[in-house]
Amino acid sequence: MTDDPGASTGVGAADTPESLAVPVFDAHTHLDAMAHRAGVAADAAFVAQVMAEARTAGVVGAVTVGDSVAASRWCVEAAHAHPDVYAAVAVHPTEIAGLTDADYDELEALAADPRVVAVGETGLDYYWDRTDPADQQEHFRRHIALAKRVGKALMIHDRDAHADVLRILREEGAPDRVVFHAFSGDVEMARECVAAGYVLSFPGVITFKNAPELRAAAAVVPIDRVLVETDAPFLTPHPHRGRPNAPRLLPLTVRGLACAAGHDLDELCAAVTETGASVYGVHFAG
Repeated sequence: MTDDPGASTGVGAADTPESLAVPVFDAHTHLDAMAHRAGVAADAAFVAQVMAEARTAGVVGAVTVGDSVAASRWCVEAAHAHPDVYAAVAVHPTEIAGLTDADYDELEALAADPRVVAVGETGLDYYWDRTDPADQQEHFRRHIALAKRVGKALMIHDRDAHADVLRILREEGAPDRVVFHAFSGDVEMARECVAAGYVLSFPGVITFKNAPELRAAAAVVPIDRVLVETDAPFLTPHPHRGRPNAPRLLPLTVRGLACAAGHDLDELCAAVTETGASVYGVHFAG
């Protein structure tokens, strides 16, 4: 989740880009936040609409991500209600105030659900002055331990906190599978993450004119270590920046990543699907 106060509300399929020839999946989205941003009910009908629109663009699945206990609960329900949707559960670092042991008990029960593929998004966010950094670090450590107990991937939110995120992963011992959601580091950090065995998920920012460092970072990441995501309704790719994002717009990000990293588009899509199967333990069928 990346707050984007400038985004408007509304959902529509008129601007759906050309469909991908090889299907791909959205590694990180917020279907509930999409509905809230659009001012409509976050119900099964909305999820079905979003995923039907996504399929017209060659996007055949999505991981919807919790940022609070309540949102995590909703994500699991959505994953059970739609075959193309899986869930990730956690409490976002800016939402940790008042988080209790009972909340962690519920998160652990949710994380054990077979429709849950990751513990996330969790990590550190030093951009928004909403929660104490020391508290964030404590809860990040608890989420790391949770991911290891339930045997699920760890999905990381890292905003303006690169050094501390990497340090805490080293200190705690990272789970076997780690995904950096909306990767925002430079070439040096990308290389460090690759060396540690982490997977980097690239958002629509890869298409922004003011993101040359991110494109340079993408160019040094092996094709089997990348995922693509919308973070919808946030981080909408060019040329729709400033409007609500949606899984159906993911092809714009995929094409931007292929161009930045010098990958063949079809090969990149196939690699993303295989990496998703390896990291999340599920295969999104076309």
